[in-house]
Amino acid sequence: MTDSLDQIFVRGKQLLLSSMAHAPDWLVQIASSLINIFALLAVFLTLFALMSVLERKILGRIQNRYGPNRVGPFGLFQPIADGIKMLIKEDIVPARADKIVHFLAPVLIAATAILALGIIPYGRGMTPFRIDGGILFFFAVGSTTELAVFMAGWGSNNKFSMLGAMRAIAQMISYELPLIITVLPVVMIAGSLAPDTIVAAQAGYVFGFVPRWFVFTPWGAAAFILFFVSGLVESNRTPFDVPEGESEIVAGHMTEYSGFKYATFFMAEYIGMFAITGLAATLFLGGWHAPIRILEFIPSYVWFFAKLNALLFVYVWLRGTLPRTRVDQIMNFAWKFMLPMAFTCIVAAAVWHYTGRGLRGWLSSLVVIAIVYTVLSTLLDTQKKFAPRTYRFAE
Repeated sequence: MTDSLDQIFVRGKQLLLSSMAHAPDWLVQIASSLINIFALLAVFLTLFALMSVLERKILGRIQNRYGPNRVGPFGLFQPIADGIKMLIKEDIVPARADKIVHFLAPVLIAATAILALGIIPYGRGMTPFRIDGGILFFFAVGSTTELAVFMAGWGSNNKFSMLGAMRAIAQMISYELPLIITVLPVVMIAGSLAPDTIVAAQAGYVFGFVPRWFVFTPWGAAAFILFFVSGLVESNRTPFDVPEGESEIVAGHMTEYSGFKYATFFMAEYIGMFAITGLAATLFLGGWHAPIRILEFIPSYVWFFAKLNALLFVYVWLRGTLPRTRVDQIMNFAWKFMLPMAFTCIVAAAVWHYTGRGLRGWLSSLVVIAIVYTVLSTLLDTQKKFAPRTYRFAE
């Protein structure tokens, strides 16, 4: 019964494909891919709609105010109202804009975000597209986001949009380096670029009750935090939403977009956030594995989406708590702290591996992380480098 519930979607797909038993192999493969694509779109577009209203409700609770509560029961139909509003809004394009580039930018950024979802294992045997270099594919596809942002800024023929795009690209490239480098320790230890193999490497328990998730090692915990922070920046989330500044009067590279094109950018941001958090759960939190042996009867996909939703809640929590940082602080933090710590995680993972992966390796890797963190914190302490500010006011 437990296995049948865990594999219900896999067997449902097999049942759909059984009607094509006598069809050519290439046709069956196309049908299988289309089923995967429609399933991904159905799940994550629904999650996007729910997340858009739940985020506003959670922020309302955090900031002691009301969230959406008028449209439908408890305001749950608010995403439908927002979708209708975006569809019927007038699409305004600047007279001197590059019409083709202006149109293609939101399409490209949404397509790349959706493609990145295809290599993540959502449960036991539930990877939409199995690729040996799945992690490499994820970052190769994700790196085209910078191109789409540049297209939006350039195609708008607006100086403010162009400056916003350049600022966004500089920020995204700066944090893409630690984002990728923090994945390397996991790839080294698992010995594969395939997400399924990485999840399989985290199966089992230490001492019978501690999961073998990489986040429970010193190098894995440090890499997870760095990956999570870099994911915040890549998703343009608070406190790193400087390029967009959606609470201000402009919207960065999206300033000249309206109607459904603007909604497409908004959707791509959320789907990119789902992809980053899904990859974080895959790399560091054991993917679809249960945290306790006695809870393994719960379907694997339930555990994956529970971890995904927990990380998404932290994203919303941070947005409702922290103020927006300055762009110079963001860049200094990336190059002077995040990047050295990301390389340190590689060294710590190597130490953990070559000292036996036991208690000795755990302590040795912790020492490496602690030493580098202490040195960087001391060198980057700016508290003494700034003179007291004197504020003068006009009479």
